[in-house]
Amino acid sequence: MATKRDVTRRGFLSRTAGAVGAGAVGPYMLTSGALAKPGRPGANDRIVLGHIGVGGRGSGFVRADSAAICDVDEHHLAAAAKRVTGEPFLCKDFRRLLERDDIDAVTIGSPDHWHGIQAVQAMQAGKDVYVEKPASKTIAEGQSMVAAAERYGRVVQVGSQGRSTPAAYAACKFVRNGQIGAVKRVDCWHYENPVGDWTPDEPPPSYLDWDLWLGPARWVPYNRKRCHFNFRWFLDFGGGNIRDRGAHQMSVVLWLLDKDDTGPVSVEAAGTSPPDGMYDCPTRMDVTYEFKDPDWTLTWRQPGERKLDAPFGAVYTGTKDTLIVTGGDGGCDTEDKAKGYQVPAGGVQPYRSPGHFQDWLDCIRSRSKPIMNIEAGHRVATLCILGNIAYRLGRKLNWDPVAEDFIGDPEASRWLSHPGRGAWQL
Repeated sequence: MATKRDVTRRGFLSRTAGAVGAGAVGPYMLTSGALAKPGRPGANDRIVLGHIGVGGRGSGFVRADSAAICDVDEHHLAAAAKRVTGEPFLCKDFRRLLERDDIDAVTIGSPDHWHGIQAVQAMQAGKDVYVEKPASKTIAEGQSMVAAAERYGRVVQVGSQGRSTPAAYAACKFVRNGQIGAVKRVDCWHYENPVGDWTPDEPPPSYLDWDLWLGPARWVPYNRKRCHFNFRWFLDFGGGNIRDRGAHQMSVVLWLLDKDDTGPVSVEAAGTSPPDGMYDCPTRMDVTYEFKDPDWTLTWRQPGERKLDAPFGAVYTGTKDTLIVTGGDGGCDTEDKAKGYQVPAGGVQPYRSPGHFQDWLDCIRSRSKPIMNIEAGHRVATLCILGNIAYRLGRKLNWDPVAEDFIGDPEASRWLSHPGRGAWQL
């Protein structure tokens, strides 16, 4: 570390007006103290955190005692640094953050196409990981993340926080204790994907490293409507609401039904191609998944039929009753009959999370699996990914949930992985 140049936060903030290409932001280093060892809390049981991607959702993970922050956008980096007491390490290349041996764990709030590579490299570096949903962009990435967590003994929490809400816990108790009978179908609804008008490409702004923002994704010119939040509406980067909110809603579905260890046997999708514009995710979309042993059906309807005047949610239909669960993310809610339900003696008592982030921190200390561990996150991401593959191919696909491959369909199987650009490979 002595070979790297130290810089104060004040010094960094005074330089954020400079161009990235001109060297205004590089991998910065502060003098480290006697902090924690990799993968093990330090003095006073402190878990030393670093953060990769701090724009949007990622900014919410930054704490006053955070030790390191990484973002390819100087503005994001500067805003996050102001929230930290002391002198955090600041960089634009996440590999510089992972090199530090004083970081126990990292949060990853970067765009979806970065999740797989950054999470796997963090685990290889001995860090526990909180990665935002969806866990991965491709099935192969998710498999690599699961394998890395096992190989390196890392605690990984995926940011589908609906499982950690009181409403989801109430619904889980209600469903798992048979109050609606055997579940035969779950129907998700969600509003349509947006339409993006054409905006001319332009040179990237001086404060953004566009090449590093793209990373493993195929190269395209910078456009303000491709970057940051709007990446969600491009199949190359995000994948629309089914991969964004779907990763919340379907996480709750698999948890309530205790189906984290399996997947569908078929998937079929149809969608409405977007009108002429920049975004290429279908505005309207219907997806049907069939499961076996036991038999049940999961649907994604975009927009679908709203219930309880909620913009998104799901209806659980059983042999005895139904249950509505609205939302699926941090705003999850459910019907009063589930909220008032008390588990009888000998009944099923699901794990109750103390809060999604806290659950991750607790599991880092105990070395146990969090409520939305990477195995569960991979299964949920698989559902979202399969829906988009079926939409793009325009036909019903048969899926082997054990082998995690399409059955007798080499064309569909080619969509299970995607080569990274340049050096960005898993």
